[in-house]
Amino acid sequence: MKRFLSRKFITAAAGIAAGLFIMLGVDENTVSTVAGAVISAASLITYIVTEGRIDAAGVSGKADGDRDES
Repeated sequence: MKRFLSRKFITAAAGIAAGLFIMLGVDENTVSTVAGAVISAASLITYIVTEGRIDAAGVSGKADGDRDES
């Protein structure tokens, strides 16, 4: 799943989809708008998922007794 959420993969997939849509005769402005929206949404989703995993790891680390004792 991690590979499918990488920005490189999403950008490559959007590029392939954009090329196919242009080849099929879809208007270039529509293709550009949709591709930009998909890349933006994917970046946001990737950020949210990554931050959630970091927070979850921090919570489980504290629950296991990995606390800083200063």
